[in-house]
Parts: sequence; structure tokens; C-alpha cells
Amino acid sequence: MTTTRKAATILRDVGNGKIEFPGATVPDRLRAFAEQFDRRFEKYLAPADDVPVELLEAVRSSALAPGKRVRPYLVMTCCKLVGGKANGAWPVAAAVECVHAFSLIHDDLPALDDDDLRRGLPTCHKKFGEATAILAGDALLALSFELLSRHVRDPALAVKMVTELARASGWAGMIGGELADLLGESHPPELELTRRIHEQKTGALFRSACCLGALAGCADAKTRTRLSRFGQSLGRAFQIADDLLDVSTEANQTGKRVGKDESAGKQSFPRCVGIERARTAAREAVQEAIELLEPFGAQADDLRALAVFVMARDY
Repeated sequence: MTTTRKAATILRDVGNGKIEFPGATVPDRLRAFAEQFDRRFEKYLAPADDVPVELLEAVRSSALAPGKRVRPYLVMTCCKLVGGKANGAWPVAAAVECVHAFSLIHDDLPALDDDDLRRGLPTCHKKFGEATAILAGDALLALSFELLSRHVRDPALAVKMVTELARASGWAGMIGGELADLLGESHPPELELTRRIHEQKTGALFRSACCLGALAGCADAKTRTRLSRFGQSLGRAFQIADDLLDVSTEANQTGKRVGKDESAGKQSFPRCVGIERARTAAREAVQEAIELLEPFGAQADDLRALAVFVMARDY
């Protein structure tokens, strides 16, 4: 059976969001991982005498808010897949989640998306004020690189990881994607523009999480590239699914305000091509992601299941 048929069979066999792989469902796996990760993550965000209390509270409130922890899950799962040890990958996973938390705080600010709800809770600027929220996001971004430089023992590897995460989060990655997303509100729906925004705003950090996991596991360049491409495809599917959730769910399901893409004039797949073609695009991205995992055999089933879950999730 060809790779394409394998991927198509996996997608065909999924029903009602129940992932047909051995073991627990993906939501159960993510919840178990999140509990394990958060215990470690909280230690990296522990109080310190030289950190202002107000800033510490804002950082911890936002970063430790309930979440699926998909990006750190990718770091740890990719590290394990290439034969790496988990102990050395935890600070790397924490660094990626710091960047993600930073992006959420800033994305919610009045100057950007002006949201008052995130993960079912008041956004950082609603709870602590706009100035403190800006600084909390800044602090998390800086902390991400501090974690890598302090906890990755091999200096050369630490440099590679800092460079990788900086590129993914910087002006050619996530931050650039945020600006493109904001500027795109003044343009009519355009599919190529939407794709570019998705590649930077969401795909870059997904790609980087997989690459960093492979680096933590000492994978060779060819393997790192394959897993990076998997992360890019997964990120594309994730963002298209988010676009679809924005037009089809309630806020109490997603934990954030929905229906905002249309009202804000956001570039999104449903606005560009309609709901059914957007679903097809998500399915194609998932299939592409699954095909990239073929060389890893059954050891990559956790990642295959996650890819299908990204498409099938309803929150």
C-alpha cells in the first residue's frame, strides 16, 4: 500500500473525533502530558527576589492557564521519536511554550485583536492592565532564550536551538505573521496571503517545536528536516481548523471569542474559499503531515494521531 493510501486510510477511519490508534485517545494523552509538563513548567516560572511581584503574577497567570500544550508535546514526542532522552528536552519544551504564551498575550492586546477571553479566562491585559500585559509578554519571550542558554549543556547545541527559536518567533516568523495578519484586515480575502500568514503566524512555531525536539534528540539533518516539514504541515492544518472553529462553535467550547474573523475582516480559509473547501484544505494538510512520518513506522503513531485530532477537534 502506498504512502498516500496509508494516510487516506487513516483519515477515512476517523469518526466523531475518536482517533483509532492503540492506547488512550489524543485528548486523554494531551491532558496527561499537560499535567506532567505543567509541574515542570511552573518551576521555571517560580518566584524570584529580583522579579517584580506584579510582573510575576501576570506571567504565571497567562503561561500556566489551562491549555492543550500541543507545542511542547511536539518537542517531547519528536525527541522521543528520534531516540532522545526526555530529561534534556523539558527546558526546550518550556522555552517553546514561553514563546507561545507571549504570542497569546500580545495577540489579545487592544492594538491587535482586542480580545477579553483566552482559555476561558480574562485575557492578561483585562486582568492586569495593558502595560503589565505588554511587559509580561516581553518577559516570556526573553525567558524562552534564557531557558535554552542556561539548561542546554552543549554550547553548540544551545546556539543552534536559540537561533532556531529566534527565527521561528521573530520578524520572518511568528511576529512577522502577526503583523501580516493585522495588515491583511484591510485587504479583501486572498488565498495566497492567507497561506503566507498561516505559514508564519502558526506554522513557524509548530515547525520549530518539531525541529527543536529532533535537535534535543541529536537527530541528523535529514531527520530534522523531515520532522520540521511535518510540523509545518501540522501547523497549517491547525490554523485552518481554528478558522473553521471560529465560524462553527461557541465561546464556551473554544475558551475564546468566536466569530471575530469575519467581523474583523481577517484573512481566513473559510472567508477565501468557503467552509467545505477549507475542510478539504485541512484534510490535505493532515494527509501531507502523515505521509512525512512514513519512515518512522509505528513509532510515529502518536504524531499521526495528533495530526488527525487537529483536523477533527471541536475545541
